[in-house]
Amino acid sequence: MSNRENVELRGEQEFIDRLHARVDALRLVAARDVEDALTPVGTGMQARLERDVLVAERSGLLAALNTVDGSLCFGRIDLSDGVAHHIGRIGIREDDAARTPLLIDWRAPVARPFYLATGYTPMGMRRRRHIATEGRTVIELHDEILDLKDRERTGFEDPNGDDVLLAALNSARTGRMGDIVRTIQAEQDNIIRAPHRGVLVVEGGPGTGKTAVALHRAAFLLYEHRELLARRAVLIVGPNPTFLRYIEEVLPALGETGVLLATQAELFPGVHATGTDTPRAGAVKGGEQMAEALALAVRDRQQLPAPGAPLIIPHDDGGDLVLDWEIAYEARQAARDTRLPHNLARPYFVFRVIDALTAQLTERIGADLHGGPNFLGPDDIAQLGSGIAVSKAVHAAVDELWPPLTPEGFLADYLAAPVYVSDQDADTIRRAPGDGEWTPADVPLLDEAAELLGADDSAEQAAAEAARQERIAYAQGVLELSRGSESYEFEDEESEVLAAHDIIDAERMAERHEEADRRSAAERAAADRTWAFGHIIVDEAQELSPMAWRLLMRRSPTRSLTLVGDPAQTSDAAGVGSWEKILQPYVGDRFEHVTLGVNYRTPAEIMELAARVVREKNPSIASPTSVRSTGEAPWKRHAGENLPGAVAQAAADLTPHEGRLAVIAPRALHEEIAAALTGVTAGTTPDLTRPLVLLDPRQAKGLEFDHVLVVEPAQFETSDLYVALTRATQRLGIVHREELPRALR
Repeated sequence: MSNRENVELRGEQEFIDRLHARVDALRLVAARDVEDALTPVGTGMQARLERDVLVAERSGLLAALNTVDGSLCFGRIDLSDGVAHHIGRIGIREDDAARTPLLIDWRAPVARPFYLATGYTPMGMRRRRHIATEGRTVIELHDEILDLKDRERTGFEDPNGDDVLLAALNSARTGRMGDIVRTIQAEQDNIIRAPHRGVLVVEGGPGTGKTAVALHRAAFLLYEHRELLARRAVLIVGPNPTFLRYIEEVLPALGETGVLLATQAELFPGVHATGTDTPRAGAVKGGEQMAEALALAVRDRQQLPAPGAPLIIPHDDGGDLVLDWEIAYEARQAARDTRLPHNLARPYFVFRVIDALTAQLTERIGADLHGGPNFLGPDDIAQLGSGIAVSKAVHAAVDELWPPLTPEGFLADYLAAPVYVSDQDADTIRRAPGDGEWTPADVPLLDEAAELLGADDSAEQAAAEAARQERIAYAQGVLELSRGSESYEFEDEESEVLAAHDIIDAERMAERHEEADRRSAAERAAADRTWAFGHIIVDEAQELSPMAWRLLMRRSPTRSLTLVGDPAQTSDAAGVGSWEKILQPYVGDRFEHVTLGVNYRTPAEIMELAARVVREKNPSIASPTSVRSTGEAPWKRHAGENLPGAVAQAAADLTPHEGRLAVIAPRALHEEIAAALTGVTAGTTPDLTRPLVLLDPRQAKGLEFDHVLVVEPAQFETSDLYVALTRATQRLGIVHREELPRALR
């Protein structure tokens, strides 16, 4: 290594040492602040509030510093005016008073030339440097000359500018998605930094990095709109739990920990849907016709007595009450006219029934005693009404006609006897009460039911108000004691000292002692079905059903969404598969559609084979262009009679190669294949950090592995086969017993 190279390498190491010394100091200060803040300093509301804010801020800083520590700085830009900036995963200042950061956050505007500058458009830069570290040690530098007139050389010049990107693409996978901040490309950067408002659709074929782009967009939006999104939270919806575990470390590595990651199965608080539906049942439940079917089924629960067969309600005062068709019909119509959800409209029905029964009883008693109801005064009538209002028999009759409903109870009853769908669809989704767990397709139906029913929280509000009044009464007592304990005597009025009761009343004092909600915005959002998110990102968005989109759009009243997917990979029978069909009911054509056309994952040899498969079904689909070739052509092997043995042998042949191997096979074959593979168990949630995993194509969506074995491709739908064939970054093998699909022969 030349003297100049030694100087450059030593200079960067000195910077990294200085940076981490500052990080260590910040970590100590943040930890001390958290410890101090947790020490009781008073019981007042203001003291607790200040403590909670400080704990949240310092805890978030600690989490960010601890997560990004190992590879904090990854680049440097040298400007034409001689100024240099180091670029990293978060921003760090030299000290609290420094105007210029020691490390520039990759999301800051000044860092953008690191991703966009070229020799033709240098954007004021002389040089771009990529810094590779292991822990806190600099191991490699790559320089790109952007000012073509600059003759200065460091010895670390990258002749073609692609070495860093290709090294990242060729590196062995870890079983977890990593961030791409070192290698963001220009087309990706434009999407990541796109404006916050409105709907952005990011379409891209396999390996185009659309998921990574979506996650980095979440990090950028949290940086750019911190105050809004930290308060309202960002929701990221993924296709399955395996996928969420695969991506869960990306945002923390970028210093962001306040994002809610969830699957469709987790979007109804209190329910975690682990059951399974047949593809046909999932498609029926996801169809938009279910919204009308559920609405009509709710109206069916608002019943009337049969004409001529009234409900007879025993009553101690004045004899039985008669709740007939006419009374119930008038009360039902009044309740429906409010256009409130079922449970919220119910009190209007109850009030009308009670009024009618009170009038009935008043007329009867007045006629019996004095020949007419007018003899009874308002107080008498009110007393009769109160008796009816608290009558258990009256409430039982009302519950029979207009019952209070929960989403879970209502939907369980509905699925036991589906109505307002075809007989065939009803047979498909029918399920006996208590038979099986909720399924992911049930979650949008539960949300729809909750919307139709509404939550009658009057009891909770009454309890909260009672607790509030109790706090006020206690505070009033404290103030009275304070007033009574004052025994000062003053010579004149001007020397009077203000006491507590002079500057605060009991209500304000009580409010100061209310318990603060210390949960993060993401935690509060997860527990609140009506939460409105600041932004929603949906991965594999083409797979969601119309009913799932109704749920998500309720969570995004501002319609601030980023949708990521590829219609060519639509595999779910309920999936919409078309951006226009998804968005037209909500925003019409007012959405931006961008396409990623470069495949960074899949080598050209594998992509050529996968493209033939998808084009056979739809010739108009254009597959992304791969940026690299490995020289390793996909291979095919006939299994003979022993398919599991052939899979095990093929896996053994690939094991000596560095990296992770996925066997992607039809779910029906998992038991026998797992029996032939060491350390693999069928039916369990796959651990992607293990060297060998067994998946079906739906589980493999959005994932990538160094090597892939596809088993019995003839049993896959075209979209599933396309997914399976495009998961490998290095090698692809096909093991089969049945005849191959024509595109693979």
